[in-house]
Amino acid sequence: MVRTKIFIPPIKIQGIKSKLIPLIQASIVLKPDTLWIEPFMGSGVVGLNVAPKNAIFADLNPHIINFYSSLKNGTINSNIVYAFLKENSGIFSKKGIEHYYYIRERFNESHDPLDFLILNRSCFNGMIRFNKSGKYNVPYGHKPDRFSKAYITKIVNQVKHFEYMIKFNNWIFVCQSYEDIISQADSNAFVYCDPPYIGRHVDYYDSWDESHEQKLKECLISCEARFMLSTWDNNQYRVNPYINKIWSGCEKITKEHFYFIGAKENNRNTMVEALLTNYGIPVSSTVTVDSYEQIRLSV
Repeated sequence: MVRTKIFIPPIKIQGIKSKLIPLIQASIVLKPDTLWIEPFMGSGVVGLNVAPKNAIFADLNPHIINFYSSLKNGTINSNIVYAFLKENSGIFSKKGIEHYYYIRERFNESHDPLDFLILNRSCFNGMIRFNKSGKYNVPYGHKPDRFSKAYITKIVNQVKHFEYMIKFNNWIFVCQSYEDIISQADSNAFVYCDPPYIGRHVDYYDSWDESHEQKLKECLISCEARFMLSTWDNNQYRVNPYINKIWSGCEKITKEHFYFIGAKENNRNTMVEALLTNYGIPVSSTVTVDSYEQIRLSV
């Protein structure tokens, strides 16, 4: 069943798939006992809305995993988040950028999940970026009333919903490579992959190139599970050549989408997204789809 309400997680990620959730939900094949495996967790928005009973969420970014693991083990909770944001709200209103860089320096020393959350919600353009030394280096966002009462309530409610899902489902969060996680997938698993978009500017904890894309394909086609992969198909300037070059033998469904990730308004253009699978996509008639095709190409 496709949910009508889209739940947004507390961690912001550029390129979040919230607007594609209905299409993804309508296109996946899950049984009640299916193990959902998500090797590129990011914000966790897809798994949060698919809401599988059993899931393994993985990411190479240890700070994302640490935040959600801390929610799972009770180190932090919605009440703690509320108190932390409320306390820092007053300091931000007085010191602004000075307080942001104080927290950023503290986070780069201690890696506290609460500091990670507040940096994520007050940095420039919702970016998560680290330098070669592993230090968080995104500048301040410079927005007035950074942590207003309404904004704090919004974040805390997002944390509460994630808490609820963790409590009533068997969800595991691990900092591991996609190779290691996909190797655990058997015929009872469903693997959803949202890797960095090859051939485009990406904001990710590690680099991504053609060799990674090819390796990911090899991992997926060698496992016994059904899989779905999100990628870009085309925009007004060019077509993704790697769909034909690498992802042979997949079925594809596309939908036009708009991302708010450019720093300048005229750089924020539409993109046609693609979902690639190793099974026939059972798309619901209630979901608007731009195109659906079966790709049969020689390797």
